[in-house]
Amino acid sequence: MRQAQRHTLDGISFRLFSDPDLSWLQRYGKAFVIIDQTGSGCVCFGMDDGITKRFVKVAGLDTIHAEIDPERSIETLKKAVDVYKSLEHPHLITLLDDFSIDHGYVAVFEWACGSCLFEHWNFDQYRNGKPDPRKRFRMLPAEKKLCAAEVLFSFLEHVAQRGYVAVDFYDGSLIYDFEKDTLKICDIDLFEKEPLINTIGKDFWGTKRLKAPEEYEKGAVIDERTNEFTLGALLFDFFGQYTTEQIRARYQNARFVPCALKNWSLGPHSYKVVCRAVDPDPDRRYKTIALFHEAFKNAVEKER
Repeated sequence: MRQAQRHTLDGISFRLFSDPDLSWLQRYGKAFVIIDQTGSGCVCFGMDDGITKRFVKVAGLDTIHAEIDPERSIETLKKAVDVYKSLEHPHLITLLDDFSIDHGYVAVFEWACGSCLFEHWNFDQYRNGKPDPRKRFRMLPAEKKLCAAEVLFSFLEHVAQRGYVAVDFYDGSLIYDFEKDTLKICDIDLFEKEPLINTIGKDFWGTKRLKAPEEYEKGAVIDERTNEFTLGALLFDFFGQYTTEQIRARYQNARFVPCALKNWSLGPHSYKVVCRAVDPDPDRRYKTIALFHEAFKNAVEKER
């Protein structure tokens, strides 16, 4: 069994199986956060030169939590860079630069202020009393969450118009600034051009809390209606209430289930609309994100 090595950069500890030269990071100042617990095989550095903060994503460093090997991680990040360039959007983090290093690849982004809505690398801190951004977000007034929902509708409509499918899109892809009440999309690395077929089966990318049925079925079409399901599931997390047991059941049963109407914080009209978006049968969902968006806005307006 390989032994992980502990490294320190600007007083921050992280672990890798390799011992890379990271001296080039100094051009971006000092590290103020390091995320090494990623399945993508990337290590992410928050860097500050005293004037500008940047998010530096490095592939190929042989992380201990990687679900793919370093070579595949490099290929994935290179491909992701093209996706960020193609899907440039006001609510998507801005790509500033990308380049190769020895045995690796780097993508540099503007730093997005706020908290990730699924910070799995900080779960231990939450158990010790630190506020969980996901819970904080769910406690916001409905109007603020509706503004965040509008961001997601806008972005996913843009994704569809550009001919892409949102793969592995979930609350871990979202950063919310609780001071300014703004939402940023931060992770679209696995988005793909249409047409897309699930060639993997049940292990297709995505969290079991939000995945559509076709994301478990080998040979199934993954398209805009799949993204509609994902967005609908996110909206249920935004405006619905679930017990810990119900959330655990989503993982165990590999199946998303809408909350009961009584646990939906908006009204019956919007509940019905979002239920249609998460119908297990893609043919019974809205044909496009835009149609889902229109139906949702009309329903919310009736409930005001």
